[in-house]
Amino acid sequence: MSKTSQYVAHQPDPNGFVAWSSNEHQTWHALSQRQYPTLGDKACQEYLDGFKALGLQYDKVPQLADVDKVLLKETGWRTAAVPALINFSRFFELLANKQFPVATFIRSPEELDYLQEPDIFHEVFGHCPLLTNPAFAQFTETYGKLGLAASKEERVYLARLYWFTVEFGLLQNHSGERKIYGGGILSSPKETEFAYASDAADREPFDMMTVLRTPYRIDILQPVYFYLESIDQLFDIAKTDIMKAVHEAQKLPMLPPRFEPKSLQN
Repeated sequence: MSKTSQYVAHQPDPNGFVAWSSNEHQTWHALSQRQYPTLGDKACQEYLDGFKALGLQYDKVPQLADVDKVLLKETGWRTAAVPALINFSRFFELLANKQFPVATFIRSPEELDYLQEPDIFHEVFGHCPLLTNPAFAQFTETYGKLGLAASKEERVYLARLYWFTVEFGLLQNHSGERKIYGGGILSSPKETEFAYASDAADREPFDMMTVLRTPYRIDILQPVYFYLESIDQLFDIAKTDIMKAVHEAQKLPMLPPRFEPKSLQN
């Protein structure tokens, strides 16, 4: 989050309104039109319900004030317009206060398929629908409070927890039915198909100590995903002593990475 971004976020007016250009609306349309139709049988029902509640449209970039009206009513959350990149302390502070950071820019057409930094499509399309769900909202708030009080070293472990839940989490019940709730998957066509059906990916039941010790890379399709039995399991995770688990994980070696180092890839 401390790296320099090539993007410049829009500054909302005093009413929170952003004057998106026609080209930016077209980019949102291209992204949402190709992604949402693929999610009907893959996204969890809680996401689909949230998407409907937010009233997100294909043809225009949403205004955060409209998103906020729904989130405040459902779970007491709201969005927070931020620059393209913010530091971790600010990120945790916002989550701890039930504000989800949304960068007010949208990717360029040249980066339609992949963007390393989160834009408004990733944040609103990928994450905000689930912020209407009490379990997801509670977990995210708890995570923010823990991160705000954590040391730099502890935050490294917490980042893995966020990565394998909020960003790349799956659901899978006893009958093997699989659904997606992670925003990093839901906002990416390639990751959606790969996470949902590819035989090249490992899918394992969520285990706190394994998750905290599993390395990841942000620039590849994920080689491993961890699944919960239901979204309500996030309530249980939020109630556990997460920092105690972090401290235990710090005493143990990291697990072997399930990907090649960048230097060995073409």
